Amino acid sequence: MSGAGERIFIGGGAGRIETVIDHPEHAPRGVALVAHPHPLYGGTLDNKVVQTLARTFVELGYVSLRPNFRGVGASDGAHDEGRGETEDLLSVVAHAGKNFGGLPLALAGFSFGAAVQTQVAQRTNPQRVVLVGVAVGRFPSETVASDSIVIHGEVDETIPLAKVLDWARPQDLPVVVIPGADHFFHLRLNVIKSIVKNSWQS
Repeated sequence: MSGAGERIFIGGGAGRIETVIDHPEHAPRGVALVAHPHPLYGGTLDNKVVQTLARTFVELGYVSLRPNFRGVGASDGAHDEGRGETEDLLSVVAHAGKNFGGLPLALAGFSFGAAVQTQVAQRTNPQRVVLVGVAVGRFPSETVASDSIVIHGEVDETIPLAKVLDWARPQDLPVVVIPGADHFFHLRLNVIKSIVKNSWQS
């Protein structure tokens, strides 16, 4: 899907933020910001889970923005353990606000990107948040709204399901567990898409 998207550069705290924008067929109902997994372990905007989330939102009628975190691809800067990455996502949110007429904002992320989105959610007013394989315990993860969609793999060895449940429990936050899925949701991408689509308010 990334080949069909519009590739732009947005100004951020460390320089340019490479971002791919995918547009829905009709007038958009919102903007979805999708964040990729850890840059030091090969995470990019072309990650399959990230592309799946972006495609899902486009099918739901959202403009999808997938930035590369600093130091990844053509984005300037260097990895900043989530701090600078949070600022970069806020820069993309500001860009979306200026260019898409104040449409509702959805936040989505995978692994490290999901943990960063919990920080972004504290400083924006998202319509809804989607967290897939959220990297709790490895990076600061804030509380999120009760209608957030949290998806995790049953046999995730990178971020054990028990850690996510420990994070979700005090929030009374439901977690959707995909049976047999590992951290990268191999052969389960279609399930992620179905969960988000079926959970989204029309």
